[in-house]
Formats: sequence, C-alpha cells, structure tokens
Amino acid sequence: MFHKLLIANRGEIAIRIARTCRRLGIRTVAIYSNADIYSPHVRACDEAYSIGGTTPRESYLVIEKILDVARRAGVDAIHPGYGFLSENEQFARAVADAGIVFVGPSPDAIRLLGDKTAARQLANRQGVPIAPGSEGAVETLDEAEHIASRIGFPLLIKAAAGGGGKGMRHVEDAQSLPELFESAQREALSAFGDGRVFLERYIANPRHIEIQVLADIHGTVIYFPERECSIQRRHQKVIEESPSPVVDRHLRRQIGEAAVKLVRAAGYTNAGTVEFLLDSDGSFYFMEVNTRLQVEHPVTEMVASVDFVEQQLRIAAGEQLTIDQDVVIVPGGHAIECRICAEDVFNDFLPDTGTIKRLVLPQGEGIRNDCGIEEGSTVSVYYDPMIAKLIIHAQSRIECIERALAALDRYVLVGVKTTIPFCQAVLQSEPFRNGNYSTRFVSEWWNPPGPMFNDPELLAAIAARAWQDYMQRRMPVWTTS
Repeated sequence: MFHKLLIANRGEIAIRIARTCRRLGIRTVAIYSNADIYSPHVRACDEAYSIGGTTPRESYLVIEKILDVARRAGVDAIHPGYGFLSENEQFARAVADAGIVFVGPSPDAIRLLGDKTAARQLANRQGVPIAPGSEGAVETLDEAEHIASRIGFPLLIKAAAGGGGKGMRHVEDAQSLPELFESAQREALSAFGDGRVFLERYIANPRHIEIQVLADIHGTVIYFPERECSIQRRHQKVIEESPSPVVDRHLRRQIGEAAVKLVRAAGYTNAGTVEFLLDSDGSFYFMEVNTRLQVEHPVTEMVASVDFVEQQLRIAAGEQLTIDQDVVIVPGGHAIECRICAEDVFNDFLPDTGTIKRLVLPQGEGIRNDCGIEEGSTVSVYYDPMIAKLIIHAQSRIECIERALAALDRYVLVGVKTTIPFCQAVLQSEPFRNGNYSTRFVSEWWNPPGPMFNDPELLAAIAARAWQDYMQRRMPVWTTS
C-alpha cells in the first residue's frame, strides 16, 4: 500500500478520499488555490500546499503545479477525485512519467473510452447495444443531413470528447438541423477543445441507468447493482438511487454483464462507470463510460458495503480484487443520494454564492454526510456549485424515502440558496414515490411558481403550512395498552 498520497482535488471529494486514507494509514497531501485557503479539505489532510491562482485554469487544472507539489511532498500516488483532471489522458501519463502511481485507469484506456465515438464503436464490436446513430464523428452538415435521413427525427447531436450536456442538442426536425449542428460544434470546441460531434437517435422518456465496475490488473472485473440517475436538470444529476425501482434481477445481470464485456475489451483497470439509457420497453443502450469515481458512488457503497476509494487504492497498488460477484450483485437495502448544490431552484437552478452563516447536518441511523463546507465557508463563482451530499440508507425504498425527507427537514444551511427544496419536492412527488419517472422529470413535473413568491402574505401562509406539516411529522405517536 502507499505511504503518501496527493489528492488532486478539493471540496467534499477530497475530504472523502482523505477519510479512507486515514483509516488505511496513508498520509495525505492537499492542494489549494487562493480561493480555497480556508477550505475544510485543506485541514482534512496531513499536509497542504498552495498552488496559487483562483480559477480552475489557474490552479486545479495546471498539471505542472500539481506535479511540482507531488515532487516536493514526496508522494508515491495521486488520486484525481472527479472533475478537473480526473479523465485527462495527459495528466495520467504525466503522473506515470514522473514515477508516481495514478489512482485510476491507464492513459490509453482514458483516451479510448473518453472519446464517445470510439467507445460506441468498441461497444458495437462487443455486441453491447447502442442507439442507432453515426458510426463515428460527423464532420460536415451534408454528412449530418444524410445520417439524419437514415436514423430519423427527433435525434441528438453529442460532443465526441466530453459530457455534462455541453455540445448536446436536441433536434426535432430537418429544418433546425443546420443551426443546431453548427452551435453544437462551437460549444464542443469551446468546452473541450475538440469540436467533433456525432448523431444518435433520440429516445423519448428514457431512464439513466449506470453500472459501477471495478477491474484489477489481474483480469478480475466486478460489477455492482445499478444506480438510477434520471432526476436531472440541464443533464446534471441531482438525486440518485440504488437499486433502480424498475430493474429486476434478470435485467440487472444483463446490463452488468454488458458493462463488464466493454471494460474488459478496453483493457480497463480501477474504478469506472458504464452509463446506459433504458427504454420503456426494457431495451437498454450504451451511452458512455466515466473513467473515474462518480459523484454518486456513495449510494452503491451503501447497498454493496464496499469502500470504492479503498478498492481504487488497492487496485492501483497491484492487489487483486477479493470481492465475491455473486454476493455484491444482490443489493443490501436501498440508498438515495441528494446533491446539495448552491443553486436557486426557483430561478432555473442558477448558481448562488455567499458565506455559510449556519450549518447543521442531520445525523442518525442510515444517514451519511459528504460535505465540503463549514460555517464561515465562502461559496464562490469559481467552482462547481455542489457543496455537499446527503446519502440515506434503509432496508426498503419507501423507508429510505421517508428517512431522506426527515433528514432534509433537519438540514440547516443558511447563507446560500440550495437544492434542498427541490429534493424535498421530488421525494414527495407521486412519480418518484411510484418509481414512474424518466430523465424528463424536471421538464414535466418541476414547475415552481414564480411571481407569487414576491407576495409576503402568501409566503407567510406557505411558511405556516410548512411548519405545521413539519411539527406533525415529529409529534409522538401515543398508544394505549
């Protein structure tokens, strides 16, 4: 195992990695920008080094700055977390060239699976279902129009080199294709430095299902119960759960085995996630591979009783996986993750900034808080607005939902607007509670009122009703014997 590890990240994921390292006896090194000098992740590690700058491009995305700290601190491994450089082939290669272990897949695997067109072609060769679309990148409008006539409308244009909804366009008809094709290329070039796009048939009302995998250098590949990630806004997840309410044991094995087949063919090692779209008829289609730890990995940890950061470290150190596939494929209860983001859910989820004036995290059985802030923390414009995660585990799905709602009721976060009201609304909604929802949930069901929230009397009435409901849920149940 490693002696000292540099965490090339910030916020809650840096703290979460440090927690596992501390348990394993591995010393940790934090890096921080000028904006993060007082951030909790700095104190969560044994050592901390400034890398200057304020924006990501001046700090956490500068490979040489990170490697300079690694050399000065004498680390033997680097964990990239998620985001920033976690899926950057050049970073993984530079770390290896510096004689340091990169806790993640090889640069070649990152390059192969990070290119969506190459990954689709590999999936197709392995017999993993893919949605009809272009075989590779589409360079010209004439080519796009020809492919569109074959697969039909509506369709999606997607960036070949990235994700997160950037470079993605939903095309309803042939008339709108030219403008949307060019705008997708421009956005892809701006976001990823690569303007290549590809076309794919649009699947109406799909569910976003993903499979967590672990693969060691000895050829062992393990997959875990699926994560349901369909509650999204702007193609960014907000609530995830495991297992999915619509995936049975047979379908779970089908999707899991397809994921294993793909990562084996790519020569993939370490932790990764294979993402699929699930159609209403039970058909599933490969979407992409995330060659890193996912934000939502805790829900799988909860139902599988596996620490994925520990497994990442053991795999990177050359150890063989000892996890029993037949044991972990059976979900142990149910888990839900609510992302706590500094966003105004009543104003199109626009990011919010400010200073955290009060923070009280809910505690209790089956409650886990992965948090990157504390009282006095500044939520700035420079980084992702996700500031914490609330993860809930229970034996049944309905118990998990109720436990999550109770925990959100006790979540006190003052200083910025957050996604807590949205999470509460989702968990109380009929579609979610029935398990009958898709990636279109936000557009179909989230319709928060606008101007009425400027009416003081109405606000007071809403607050009074909310307080009444809150107190009723906490009233003791009196019984007579």
